[in-house]
Amino acid sequence: MKHLTALILSILFCYQGMAQNPMPYYLPVGQYDPLIPHPEEVLGFQPGEWHMTHDQLVRYLYRLADRSPNIKIIEYGRSHEMRPLFAMVFSHPKNLSRLDEIKDQRRRLWEGPAYTKDSLKNIPAVLYQGYSVHGNEPSGGNASAIVAYYLAASRSSEVQELLEENLIFIDPCFNPDGFNRFANWVNQNKHAVPNTDDNSRELNEPWPGGRTNHYWFDLNRDYLMMQHPETVGRILLFRDWMPDIFTDHHEMGSNSTFFFQPGVPSRVHPLTPEKNQELTARIGKYHEIALNAYKSLYFHEEQYDDFFYGKGSTYPDVNGGIGILFEQASARGHLRNTVNGELSFDFTIRNQVATSISTQEA
Repeated sequence: MKHLTALILSILFCYQGMAQNPMPYYLPVGQYDPLIPHPEEVLGFQPGEWHMTHDQLVRYLYRLADRSPNIKIIEYGRSHEMRPLFAMVFSHPKNLSRLDEIKDQRRRLWEGPAYTKDSLKNIPAVLYQGYSVHGNEPSGGNASAIVAYYLAASRSSEVQELLEENLIFIDPCFNPDGFNRFANWVNQNKHAVPNTDDNSRELNEPWPGGRTNHYWFDLNRDYLMMQHPETVGRILLFRDWMPDIFTDHHEMGSNSTFFFQPGVPSRVHPLTPEKNQELTARIGKYHEIALNAYKSLYFHEEQYDDFFYGKGSTYPDVNGGIGILFEQASARGHLRNTVNGELSFDFTIRNQVATSISTQEA
């Protein structure tokens, strides 16, 4: 009987060790834990085939948290329509078991000189990755599910080292009310055979659209005023942890490509330290490598500023961190014609996933 039990266990371990990437279009080659469910197992469709509604996104991410010892969920509020606002903290269980201690250690970093250079090595860095503050810029929110799966399921040595030394916050959707409003529109008007014409009903969401929150307010202008619960909860969480890097994944016009900071050099707020822009540029090299691998078009140091501190990508720059804006050309549905050819929803998601992972590598 003992030999039979040992044989069964060895087969199970071999099976787990040989689990292949269930989403090769989106994620790097490698081994993935088969006990961690990927989105299709929970939702019944691959990311990019349909737009996830917010409740589907929440259901999947909570299922991940139930299965993985490397995840803790921090709910920081509710939207105006009472949808949950939360961040998933990914790290090694030894770090998750002492989050309060780590928070206190990090608080001492900005309250005064209390650490030697050597002792800083024992304090995890914090990367905060946030998605879809504009609800009709959905590639970010849909990408967050894939990035979460990657951190939970990947068995690569790089991801294990990342989790041992850092806290990775995944905030899957900054604007759940607008996100859900937009998902309902494009899913209800999706064609059985994709219609790429700009005049398609699917690609022409009616006013006021999903960009704004319940009260039609642009939440990416609320970081200083803090008038809405989505922002209030997030800023309180930000102030608790003071992230070293804070990312903000957006979309832009369909005929563009992909942007990442640094932005226009002459349009940086004078209070932003030069070191901030230097590090932003160094991090950008990792995005170049990731997008080059997919032959995706991109640009930086053009068009977008780094000036107004009321935006998510700039607010961290005056708070001791590095804010990074990502802008992906939007499919505005599932598939559409652009000056660069057909642009699919799954392609927009893939670029957001690629630059999320390249930020982690940086």
